Formats: sequence, structure tokens, C-alpha cells
Amino acid sequence: MCNLYSNTLPPEMMRQLFKVDASRDQLGNAEPLPAIFPKRLAPIVVMDGDGERAIWNAHWGFVMPQVSKKTGEPIQPKAVNNARDDKLRTSSFWRTSFQERRCLIPATSFCEAKGRKPATYIWFGVTGEDERPPFAFAGVWRGFSGNYGGDKRELVTSSMVTTTPNELVADTHPDRMPAILHPDDYETWLAGQPKDAFELIRPYPAEKMVIHQSGEGLRADQGGL
Repeated sequence: MCNLYSNTLPPEMMRQLFKVDASRDQLGNAEPLPAIFPKRLAPIVVMDGDGERAIWNAHWGFVMPQVSKKTGEPIQPKAVNNARDDKLRTSSFWRTSFQERRCLIPATSFCEAKGRKPATYIWFGVTGEDERPPFAFAGVWRGFSGNYGGDKRELVTSSMVTTTPNELVADTHPDRMPAILHPDDYETWLAGQPKDAFELIRPYPAEKMVIHQSGEGLRADQGGL
């Protein structure tokens, strides 16, 4: 699973990389995001109601209503920020979003922790000419309307698809890794048939990935710079 990633791309570069017209960019003068945790807002690339690519800010984590086991009364909802690939087509929680509302999640690195007290924080990325080459995770999105954090809220929420890890990531997280998409597959993920989109979910080649930073003393919110 992934609970921390970075996106230090300026909006203009995101528009260029993901072929989004400036009129469909809702970010404004957004600041770089070196540490994105669950429940934070972060950019996603979607197909909007007109069938055009757009960049929206989304709450990271699908909102799952919960009730108290003791009283049966509603309590603070849970934010589910990872969607397992083996659940996308079978779980009612994910199925419709996978079929109808897929998105790209722009990133420049992601972090996994290994061990405890102290943990080793390892920041992964992809190979390329830049210091931190940009890439995109496979994601899904949906709207939420209801009580959240004590307030009535209207949100766009996103979740990151995870799959089995490649050899590089498995040493740190042997069970899951985020599904990274090749740029040639962005259109199919956003607008293709679900069966074709599902075939794109696979471990990103280990030889095309790098470890940007790793260390026991590395704070989790510093490695994404």
C-alpha cells in the first residue's frame, strides 16, 4: 500500500505532460507538494463531463461512512486511499468508479517505510533525464456529499490502485505497490473499456525505477523534495 507520495510539478508542466487545456485546470497557482498524506488535497487528471481531460484537486481517500459498534450512531468516516487491483471489479465499493471514473494521479516519488523504531523511509521514483522524473499512478475517483469532520462537505475523492510489487519495491513492501502507468497508456486508462484498462495494472518494471532517498533518520515529509 502507499500512504505517502510527492508531486512537486508546477501546474503548467502537469498541463503539458497530461495534455490538459488551461481552461480545464482547476489548480490555479498551486504550490509543490513534497509530502501528500491520506485526507490531503492533491491533483488528479480526469475525463470531465464534456469528455475532455481536466485537472482537479481531490481528497486522497474514498470516504467510507462508519457507525459506532457500541451505539450504532454515525462516527467519523474512514478515508480509503488504496484500491487493490483484485477488488476493482468485484467489490461494490470500487466497481462503478473503476468502470466509469478512472483518473491519473501525477507524482514525482512515493514513500514506503521499512521496519520500526526507527523506520527506514525509502522514496521510489522512475528513471529519466530529470532529477525526479514525473509519472502517474492509476487511480479512481468519485464524489462525496455528507458529514465529514463535523461539517457538511462536498468533495471529489480519489484512491490509488495498488498491485503486486516488483523486485525493487518488494524488498521494502512485499505485498503491494502503487500501479504506475506508462504514458502511452494514459488515454486507455482514462477513456478505454474497463477490460482494456484492467490489463494495464501490473508491476512497473524494476529496471525503470530508482530509489531517490533512503535512511533511518530521514523524516517522511522531507524525502519527496
